[in-house]
Amino acid sequence: MTRPLILTSAGVQPPLKWAGGKRWLIPYIANRLPPYQRLVEPFMGAMALTLGLAPKYALVNDINPHLVNFFRQVQNDLTFDLPFGHSEADYYAARDRFNQQINAGRVDTPEMANIFYYLNRTGFNGLCRFNGKGFFNVPFGRYSTIHYRTDFKDIAVVLREYQIECKDFTEIDYSVGDFIYIDPPYDTQFTSYSKIRFSWSDQIRTATFFAGLGLPLLASNQATPRIIDLYTNLGFHIETIAAPRRISSSGDRSDALEMLAWK
Repeated sequence: MTRPLILTSAGVQPPLKWAGGKRWLIPYIANRLPPYQRLVEPFMGAMALTLGLAPKYALVNDINPHLVNFFRQVQNDLTFDLPFGHSEADYYAARDRFNQQINAGRVDTPEMANIFYYLNRTGFNGLCRFNGKGFFNVPFGRYSTIHYRTDFKDIAVVLREYQIECKDFTEIDYSVGDFIYIDPPYDTQFTSYSKIRFSWSDQIRTATFFAGLGLPLLASNQATPRIIDLYTNLGFHIETIAAPRRISSSGDRSDALEMLAWK
């Protein structure tokens, strides 16, 4: 049974919509974490878990440069002010501008953070999808109403002491006192979350690397048989929990099964 959502008093809601977001997981694990000095999230996504727990110190990382730029700009007091409205024509104009800037190599700017936020809120189901050339290709989302934030001051306060990186997870500087939360792309057919695809060999590389790191950690993933076998064989303690399904091509919104692997 899915547990009710209760955020910690210190936490804030993530500003981005995200397929597979973990805000729902916070009450299930919040009181089970060991003492730690720094929370490390190598696959931060929308950063729902870190923002919800709101530790004093955290290192968050993602291979998606647009996601990283957005949170770095939020950390530096980003305000949302774009000339785009809530229409299909506005959306595709913004998407074209976004991809033009990618093509020009101008990724780490406040404008790109603003457009990324706009596309996330306005596009279909909050998907983050890129083609092989690295261009954003999510279609327009047909919502009757969309609420856009004008600033992110509450989130900026939480992020003040956080280190935000954009690198491969093996290149992060882990240290004693860290607790690591691993939430790689799900073991599904969708692997276009960034220009760099995340394959089954990457699932193996991820699980193997963190199994040998020697630090306390929690990994989550879709509970496919091969994912459970992978983490079980690496010595993780496995649990499964019903997770709210956020996106389904078949229209099925029933609970999916999530794997939690503790080390």
